[in-house]
Amino acid sequence: MSDSLPLPPVRLPAEAELARDALATPLLSRAVRLARWAGPDTRVGAGGELVEEQLPAAAAELGLSGDDAVAHASEAWNVAVDTGLIEVVDEDAEGGGTVTVGAELTTLTSGGPADVLGLWLAALDTSIADATVPDLDDLMGAMEEGGEIDFSQLEWDPEAETEFLEGVLGNLYLLTVSEGGAGDGPVPLPALAASMIVPDDMGEPTDDILEQVSDAMMRLDDQFRLLEPVGLVEFQPVDEALMAEADEVPVESVESVDEADVARYGMVRLTPLGLFGIRSRLLEAGVAAPAVGDLVDKGADMLLDGTSAFPQAAAQAEIEQWLARREPLGAARELLAAARGGDEGAPLRRLRCQQALSLVGAEAEPALREVLDDAELGGLARVWLAEHGAVDVPAPSQDLVFWLTVDTIAAQLSLEGNSDELQALVEGLAEQHSGFFSAAWRVEHPATADVLEAMGRLHPNKKVAKEARKAAFKARSAQG
Repeated sequence: MSDSLPLPPVRLPAEAELARDALATPLLSRAVRLARWAGPDTRVGAGGELVEEQLPAAAAELGLSGDDAVAHASEAWNVAVDTGLIEVVDEDAEGGGTVTVGAELTTLTSGGPADVLGLWLAALDTSIADATVPDLDDLMGAMEEGGEIDFSQLEWDPEAETEFLEGVLGNLYLLTVSEGGAGDGPVPLPALAASMIVPDDMGEPTDDILEQVSDAMMRLDDQFRLLEPVGLVEFQPVDEALMAEADEVPVESVESVDEADVARYGMVRLTPLGLFGIRSRLLEAGVAAPAVGDLVDKGADMLLDGTSAFPQAAAQAEIEQWLARREPLGAARELLAAARGGDEGAPLRRLRCQQALSLVGAEAEPALREVLDDAELGGLARVWLAEHGAVDVPAPSQDLVFWLTVDTIAAQLSLEGNSDELQALVEGLAEQHSGFFSAAWRVEHPATADVLEAMGRLHPNKKVAKEARKAAFKARSAQG
């Protein structure tokens, strides 16, 4: 994932709601309970871990039972120590010590939502780090005489493993926030594994690639099981019966099975809290990862520029929040002033301005009337006034109609490229105006030649396309 291009904006719940979700996650809530349970007699080892003989009592305090109870209690204890809910004190000569209440425990009662979320992010860091460590049985199998671990036996590269999991989480985030992506729905584990393994330009995957995808799926199955208790994901593991049927999960058959069977291969989705967590990590890594609401306190110029690359629904949500904080007439004037310009991004700013003004009521009418004679804004002002039933709106000149047409197509090109919708618009224009190209090349708009060239590419009729290209040549010649 490139860190130079912004990701689509994510829509997150309010901070207070996310903080409530964080406190309710199994891992953090258990860590808090153990921090309150620990006392002067609680003993820890050299790394701050709870000594083995006290783990059953910790598991009982958490109401855990079964084979994994002690492991879950140990995990919760380590998170409590790592996040500062518990502080290790009085270390003895053997490297162990006792504990006391950590300063961060007070945060949960006296701090605000941001403080709680900061604590949860620290717990997430611990969980992600733990998820990249080999299984305990593998570690014991690689133990040499003297208690040292031979990491070469594990074929484990900590840096590569961390990079892989971070890449998977980044791809899951992108699939979730992209328009037309997974959205709130789960992502099949084979698809997520393949996103990291299969080259974009590969046709039919080779057997070696499929084997790598299968291996990656099983690693992710283990890792997402560990990441679910911290509230990062909701995860449906790979069906154990499926794994028992074959040595490898037959990932090549996933696309051919029905929807119900796809779930057997594992399904994962980021929770709202997980979206917040991955976005925070992306921002920390220097990746542009916007969120809806980032621009509510900015000026109209930043709103129009900032939403220019947003998908339609996200742009709408951002604009609605921005307008909610302003009175309609002043907002309309600010938007119109920001929409002016002859730079490359100006047509798209005007398109977003139109989108924003469509949400403003009749109170904004004076602002639109003020720009009726403006060469850049007069066209969109007339459209708005007509749509709102205003009277005494002067008819546009032909030059203004053509200028607005070029401006609109230029904006659509910037937003969507050569889309089907734009092709339909181009075809409609050519049909409605028989002399369109003979007049359009004279339009004094910076994007006239580019728009006419695009129309030549998009129109399916060869004769019309040739007319558009000839008009584009004339426009370039006229521009010098």
